[in-house]
Amino acid sequence: MTEEPITLRRKRILHRSRYRGCLECDLLLGRFTARYIDRLDDVELGQLEALLEEKDRDILAWYTGRDPLPARHDNRVFALLRRFEIPT
Repeated sequence: MTEEPITLRRKRILHRSRYRGCLECDLLLGRFTARYIDRLDDVELGQLEALLEEKDRDILAWYTGRDPLPARHDNRVFALLRRFEIPT
């Protein structure tokens, strides 16, 4: 099995972040990913991929602070996301 080239991995992650089904998450995660995708290393890309596996309602609850962030997502990527504001 060959490893996926980093450019294809980034494109796949960006696409997944933009087309989630919930408009709020599409905007939040899509714009966040577009801004940071080229700055994330391999470990951080894995953290973002793991976050994208979660339900939209959970991600929004963690982002807004309505629900506590699970330890599995207490990492640099989510810290960046928490500080991210959607450009208007």
